[in-house]
Amino acid sequence: MIFLSGIGCIFVYSASSYSAGITYGDDLFFLKKQLFGIGVGIVCYIVFSLINYHFLQKARWWLFGVSVILLAAVFVPGIGLTNYGATRWINLRVITFQPSEIAKFAFIVLSASILSKSAEKVKSFKGILPVLVIGAIYCVLIILEPNMSITICMALLVVVMLFVGGARLKHFAMLSVPAVALVVLLILIEPYRLKRLIAFADPFAAKQDEGFQLVQSLLGISLGGMFGSGIFNSRQKYLFLPFAESDFIFSVIAEETGFAGSLFIIILFVLMFLCIMKVARNAPDKFGFLLATGIGALIIIQVILNIAVVTGLVPPTGLPLPFISAGSTSLMVFMSLIGIVQNIHKNSANSVTFFEK
Repeated sequence: MIFLSGIGCIFVYSASSYSAGITYGDDLFFLKKQLFGIGVGIVCYIVFSLINYHFLQKARWWLFGVSVILLAAVFVPGIGLTNYGATRWINLRVITFQPSEIAKFAFIVLSASILSKSAEKVKSFKGILPVLVIGAIYCVLIILEPNMSITICMALLVVVMLFVGGARLKHFAMLSVPAVALVVLLILIEPYRLKRLIAFADPFAAKQDEGFQLVQSLLGISLGGMFGSGIFNSRQKYLFLPFAESDFIFSVIAEETGFAGSLFIIILFVLMFLCIMKVARNAPDKFGFLLATGIGALIIIQVILNIAVVTGLVPPTGLPLPFISAGSTSLMVFMSLIGIVQNIHKNSANSVTFFEK
């Protein structure tokens, strides 16, 4: 966690120093925010690593209520902050934060708690209905911002939690048809999403329009070659690549460190995921198992989607790379989640695991 966050600071500064100097008159603007997020995030990590994770099970409905209120608050004039046509942030004047990041945290806790109650109950559609309803509430509030990327991430998280929780395959088959229909509808009702999809098929045909960001990302990756152009030597960060410090930071990493550096970052995420899965396997109860699995799933889902977008494997959508992309809220939430994993690990010592029971 610390290593990835440190790497994030290096590349957030590299990717943002030029644009921050022009826009804010301070080359260190985004780096300062990142360091603030890491500082608060480490405090959150320590707190959650010390508090018994079963406290979250007791506080699950409070988490749900607060997260829903925060998601709804972005639509309140004077509270919600709109950027690039989307209202995704709450403005507290001193800081801004994204409630959708907190919603992912709350959903993992709530779904883990519901699915850990009864193994037999989960095998019925009625048993998984509460998780589906809660997931739907979050998805609706997030897509209204609009934020398609976090909505997709949340939907995938719902699927993972239901699968590891013991839902039957026939339930997934039942839900697949309306899910696909809903995705098609969401694309059709917003013209810009359809344009992005068309541009994704051939970004170079629309390289001055919807395909611009993906083309610049691919150019940056290609310039990196095997070992990169050197740290701080990216060309694309000079206002060619939009959101270079956040959603497309992996492109800057690939340009500056090449295939070797990119592969190293991916290996770090894989190692983190495997460590979390080991904690999940050794968890003392089903709640701990589902909680750790949900956290690992969220991290790996965002990593896969972010890298897939940057490399042109899926249509462009904004989703931060955990621990690395600029964004204080994301850092705080992910560090809190790692603190929870640490606490599950601590409570697993000298105890019989859930699977052994």
